[in-house]
Amino acid sequence: MIFWIASLAGLGVAYLFGSLPTGYLAGKLLKGIDIREHGSKSVGATNVLRTLGTWPALAVLVVDVLKGAAAIVFARWFYPWLYTLPSVTPPAGLDLQTLAPWAVCLAGLAVVVGHSRSIWLKFAGGKSAATGLGVLLALSWPVGLGAAIAVGVVLALTRIMSLGSMLGALTAIALVCALPQPAAYRVLVIAGGLYVIVRHRANIQRLLAGTEPRLGQSSP
Repeated sequence: MIFWIASLAGLGVAYLFGSLPTGYLAGKLLKGIDIREHGSKSVGATNVLRTLGTWPALAVLVVDVLKGAAAIVFARWFYPWLYTLPSVTPPAGLDLQTLAPWAVCLAGLAVVVGHSRSIWLKFAGGKSAATGLGVLLALSWPVGLGAAIAVGVVLALTRIMSLGSMLGALTAIALVCALPQPAAYRVLVIAGGLYVIVRHRANIQRLLAGTEPRLGQSSP
């Protein structure tokens, strides 16, 4: 019982990493505003760029990426450490080699959900694209790098961040299926990528209507 409670606590820590409302804090600290009342009303780096400027947006982007990476680094340390505690007895037959990849992946999902459903913002938040990229880079850097390149190419061609984020998610799914990766990692990337795309459903409607703003333009 203690083992499962401790395991859930580890996922809770990953969720709290993700729930740090970086964009919201940037608006409050720099201009004393609630960024959810401006621009696209998102707390992500794209709306920070429109509302606060380039450098605050870059800072928010970097921190959001680091949140995702930190959750994976933490999980890779925490669960092996849990097995070393004499007071914690893992269930019979559940060895660390079997548990670790799945525990790490659950932590990845927790941090992504934490970003989009932050406890500090009444369970609202951003689209999780930047935090998801941090998860990918820490989990499997070739997959993360491929996704980042896809985002960069789309941005260079279209200057539409939402389109870049969704195509980056699809690229990550394709790469994790094509490259030799553990089954747990594939499940995480597919689930996380689809989650990011679903979070962009309003953007998809605007893309189809031709009204999605480009970087540098104000939101409708």
